[in-house]
Amino acid sequence: MTPSNLTYTFESDFKELDRLPEIISEIVTHFAISEDFEAILMLAVSEGITNAIKHGNKLDETKKAHMRCEMDAAKKLMIKIEDEGNGFNPDTIPDPLAEENLLKPSGRGVYLMNQTADVSYNDKGNILNLSFDVSKSPL
Repeated sequence: MTPSNLTYTFESDFKELDRLPEIISEIVTHFAISEDFEAILMLAVSEGITNAIKHGNKLDETKKAHMRCEMDAAKKLMIKIEDEGNGFNPDTIPDPLAEENLLKPSGRGVYLMNQTADVSYNDKGNILNLSFDVSKSPL
């Protein structure tokens, strides 16, 4: 019997991002998702895991990031990424499209996730929920 969810744990090290292509491929295969979603999932998940490692866990090697993937009956893929940090308030993130932020080298991850998925956070701000409607082609 195939498990109904997939779980992964990441060390707080950017080298862990090297695992993502294989993990995304496993998610697409496991849940029988169109390969058209692979790039979208890679973008959103890599931003989420990067933020968990860098901003949530602050690269603290004693902390981990955890990811859980589930599919519901309506073909909604839900990915939960949790870090072991203090959390944050997503409403305080500067708008990356504001003129003063356009040339900044960072600050677009949350924006990109919001463009590719339905995004929500827990009250503490250390759990990111990404939801994708995989019943339709993303193209």
